[in-house]
Amino acid sequence: MRSWASDTFFASLAYIGASFLTFWVLMPMQNVFFPEYPSRASLLFLPHGVRVLGAWLLGWRAILAMLPGVFLVFATLGGSDVFLTSRLLAILIAVTTAPAIFYLLKWLGWDLFPAADRAPCWACIMGVGVITSILVSGLTNLAFGSATAEYFAFLIGDLSGLLFLMFGLFFAFRYFEHKG
Repeated sequence: MRSWASDTFFASLAYIGASFLTFWVLMPMQNVFFPEYPSRASLLFLPHGVRVLGAWLLGWRAILAMLPGVFLVFATLGGSDVFLTSRLLAILIAVTTAPAIFYLLKWLGWDLFPAADRAPCWACIMGVGVITSILVSGLTNLAFGSATAEYFAFLIGDLSGLLFLMFGLFFAFRYFEHKG
């Protein structure tokens, strides 16, 4: 029970923190540098990286662990609209897609989950992030009834956010590896 509680706390906190950085720091900067950019999507969507890395680390537990954070972010951004069918469907898509892709690949014989006997395949995790981004972008925009341009904006933001977090983790691991 304590593990589930700490997984939920840290995964949701990471999602909320990444969302805060995206919506209240990065997007205002994006609007300054790209004022003519027509989409409301972020070009650097950090929460996608949290979703993918959380699914990689936690497996199916990531669904329940991230659900409170994802719900709170949707509620903060959309208020009571969070209870609209399209928003609830988007929340479901956000928390289930990455774990489903990791488990589908495992079922196909390609287990990417962390293991003590092998180093992480960062390129593989990035590949899962690309697949997940394509699915999440498409399904979320379908749920919202958004224009095709929004799909590409979501896709760009997801991929750049994942890449940014992956590089950050890579350099953090290298730093601590050399320090220790």
